[in-house]
Amino acid sequence: MKLPVLRNVTVFLIGFFCYNIALGQDLANISGAVVDSLSNEPIDFASVTLLNQQNNKVVKGGQTDEQGRFSFGDISPGTYTLKASFVGYNGYEQRAIKINSGQTLAVGNIKLSSSSSTLLKEVVIEGTPPAMQMGIDRKIFNPEQSIVSAGGNASELLANVPSLSVDMDGNVGLRGSTNVKILIDGKQSALAGSNINTLLESLPANSIQRIEVMTNPSAKYDPEGQGGIVNIILKKNIRTGFNGMARVGGGSYNNYNGGIDLNYRDTKFNYFGGYDFRKRNNPGSGFNDNRYNDGSRVYNTSDNGRKGNSHTVRLGADFFATEKTTLGLSANMNLRDNIRREDLFYTYYDPTGAIIGTSPRYTNQNEDDTGYEFNFDFKREFEREGEELTANVSYGRSKEDGIQTFEQTATDPSIVIDPNRINDTYEDGKNVNIQVDYVLPFSKEQKLETGYRTTLRYSDEQQLSNTLSSSSGLYEPDYNLTNDFNLDDVVHALYANYQNKLSDKFGYQVGLRAEQAYLNTEYVSYDPSLAPENRSTKGRLDYFRVYPSIYLTQELSEGSSLQLSYTRRVNRPRGWQVNPFLDISDPVNYRQGNPNLKPEDIHSLELAYSKRFGKVNLTSSVYHRITNDVVEMIVDSAAAGTNVTYSTFRNISQNRATGVELISQFTLNKNFDFMANFNGNYQSFSGSEEYGVDANSGFNWDANLTANGRIAKGLTAQLRGNYMAPRVMAQGTSTSMFFADAGLKLSVLEDKGSIMFNVQNIFNKARFGGTRSTAQFNSEFQRNFMKGPRAMLTLSYRFGKRPPDQDRQRKREENSEDFQGGGEMQ
Repeated sequence: MKLPVLRNVTVFLIGFFCYNIALGQDLANISGAVVDSLSNEPIDFASVTLLNQQNNKVVKGGQTDEQGRFSFGDISPGTYTLKASFVGYNGYEQRAIKINSGQTLAVGNIKLSSSSSTLLKEVVIEGTPPAMQMGIDRKIFNPEQSIVSAGGNASELLANVPSLSVDMDGNVGLRGSTNVKILIDGKQSALAGSNINTLLESLPANSIQRIEVMTNPSAKYDPEGQGGIVNIILKKNIRTGFNGMARVGGGSYNNYNGGIDLNYRDTKFNYFGGYDFRKRNNPGSGFNDNRYNDGSRVYNTSDNGRKGNSHTVRLGADFFATEKTTLGLSANMNLRDNIRREDLFYTYYDPTGAIIGTSPRYTNQNEDDTGYEFNFDFKREFEREGEELTANVSYGRSKEDGIQTFEQTATDPSIVIDPNRINDTYEDGKNVNIQVDYVLPFSKEQKLETGYRTTLRYSDEQQLSNTLSSSSGLYEPDYNLTNDFNLDDVVHALYANYQNKLSDKFGYQVGLRAEQAYLNTEYVSYDPSLAPENRSTKGRLDYFRVYPSIYLTQELSEGSSLQLSYTRRVNRPRGWQVNPFLDISDPVNYRQGNPNLKPEDIHSLELAYSKRFGKVNLTSSVYHRITNDVVEMIVDSAAAGTNVTYSTFRNISQNRATGVELISQFTLNKNFDFMANFNGNYQSFSGSEEYGVDANSGFNWDANLTANGRIAKGLTAQLRGNYMAPRVMAQGTSTSMFFADAGLKLSVLEDKGSIMFNVQNIFNKARFGGTRSTAQFNSEFQRNFMKGPRAMLTLSYRFGKRPPDQDRQRKREENSEDFQGGGEMQ
């Protein structure tokens, strides 16, 4: 985007905002929050209604946000009645509220007390819960609505969230970028070890309360991630009394799952815990076709599988020390065993096209992973409404211990192979998070957020490689692939956010985050032929950066708003990207990390518009992203004679992406609703002469549609389709991809139980592929996510007092007709 264009757009927006500031000065607004009368915890999705006291007609209505807050704008002067309610609580009503012209009225905290009656038989489900809510810097998705992900894992659930995509390796993409920061409860989870994708595959989808997607997160959050942040919030029950839920499921390819969640709450303590078991099996296939410039060719097919068992345990307690002070302790543990298999079948061709010979290669890997973490949380509310201090200290550790074996034979002696090899791998990682946040409101519209955060991540990775000697017939150490790699990743950060409104309709938020980051690495060789002083190679990345964030928000009219935002972000090199261990699992395509990588520097500008048209909610965004020092996996060379390709991560100059995203929610009636998402962007890679990467550009787009329907009382259905068009990569183009899922949910046992059946990959099109071009060869590749459709049947039963998620869902559905599908408050 050229500077004159930016300047003209900025001038137009400023003038547009200023014009709208003058509108609506005679109208008033009212705001407040709904909280639990005992704990002062916010009650999200509580129903709030403003009625004209003279005729008792509803003037405004909706539900509170995740902080329990509500706000009604564009209110004419008069006398009103305010009502608030939530299932399981006694209703609240305040009459004779006088609102004057242009007044901003804050009613403070509305405290709801628990109802003695928990009978909910009279409540009738009349629709489906809202799938998405909007925050100032995020989109919030409700996973309860995703029937097609029932019985699945977190990775499968993320694939069904608008704006997100997940490839067959579990990499999460956001608006065309797979450099996305994944957080669990607002922080990096130690359970993941060095690979968050493995944790997502073992984390049950039904343990997730909500998913927050931040494309332009404020200075309060870690700026890491080119595409943005995906924050996964896990369930934590806080209802009075004892309640729980048990579930069990099974499906095709011997996939099984089961678990139980328990919770007990009284006036002083809240105890919660849970256990989940997953037995997973994901078979797949694919091919790779390398054609070299001399006319020779290597073609291989693959048959692979990933399976294993995982056990997840969660325990915790909250102590309500006073009305305004809460202390929390929690612990998580995850045990996984992973079995990976890949059978590769190669065919080799000479420059004339004649077959030289064939070679099968069998790879097996068995790995045991253990991860645990402890969390201490503190929250203190002060007398001033909205003023609070929160703190978190967490420690986690993960260990991975594995054995990888390779066996290969060839029909022709001229074919260079690695006949037999055993790799013994070990990884030990530690994570420490220290965070303090403070919120100081100066008024209803004006507040300051500030905080400090330190994250410490230490990792020790070791590989002992032994190869079968043809002369002795024994396994002997291969010191080229035997080594240690140690990593220290340290980040210290301070941030401040200031938020204010210049009028009833125009507000802004500015923030600044300062970070000092260190990435220290050490590569240790075991080669006895090297002198001791030459066996260690150390690297150090030390940099200080400032990350600003700016948000300008203009409410245009009833149900519509406009927001302009800018943030600076970073994508720090990850452990496996800087680890120089050589991955030889594919003998003709070697891969390794690069300890000299620099962090990406990202600048993101976004203009977002949201509008409610009766039963349609539309959210649209236009964005422009500039990424400097782009990190890409680059094929550097192909070895003469063997044609083995070497790939490593490189910084390749710059990438620019300009795009548009559209998300629409449409409620046809009380029985049917739809959510559609479209994202398209034009990407331009500047290339790199140093690494032989040509400039490349093109238009990428993807779209998905989710339909929800109530077939009969207690029976709902969901259908989802996703299409991804061919995408531009640094050295080639990916092929298109399409997959469709469907599911049914039947409520049984007076709505205490449910039976869910879903089928994923209905048309067997879930596959990733593409072409790659270098100076030495061209290649075509394809990898299938799974073999054929996959079905899953899941049974669940709730006991005790009804969990809050179901209460919220029921209350939202009960009110959906009154407020035309709910949605945001204005």
